[in-house]
Amino acid sequence: MKPRHYALPLALASAALLALSAQAVTAMPVGNPNVPQPARPVELTRYLGLWYELGRYENRFEKDCDQVTAQYSLAEDGKITILNTCGWRKGKPGKSSKGKAKIVSDSGNAKLKVSFFGPFYIGDYWVLDHAEDYSWSIVGEPSGKYLWILTRAPSPAVKVREDLRNRARELGYNTDLIRWTSQTPTMAR
Repeated sequence: MKPRHYALPLALASAALLALSAQAVTAMPVGNPNVPQPARPVELTRYLGLWYELGRYENRFEKDCDQVTAQYSLAEDGKITILNTCGWRKGKPGKSSKGKAKIVSDSGNAKLKVSFFGPFYIGDYWVLDHAEDYSWSIVGEPSGKYLWILTRAPSPAVKVREDLRNRARELGYNTDLIRWTSQTPTMAR
């Protein structure tokens, strides 16, 4: 092969190596290598409504977000509409994201497929456990890279936070990776 014929394969190989390197740098840790199945079914009408994020595994789409909420409502077509809000990010007002979800068959309403970017339902949302009175919920997905701890109160008691940390640990999660979300309104962070 002539030297210029090496240029395209070399460029493609370099691009692939660069892409893999970038992915390795931004790869999220697996906080739970053995994600359990949901502990119990979900009564959808009781799960709907406003949730406050108490804690999460940090991720690229919520990086540095505080005052995080999730609002779930039932659409006319039976799907669930989602409004996730990042109240503050690095001292500036955050943004909201609208999505939709559909319930996975035979999951007791505890598993959903979610989409924020179009008609394809690609994300998993598993309600791993919840309070009998739906005052808290622990949400994950099969890869073990994502975890959310949600509560109905913006700032629950310290004992509730500790109990939820312990429950996440019982479910197999590395609780040292939890980023606790501030729900305190403030203009300067």
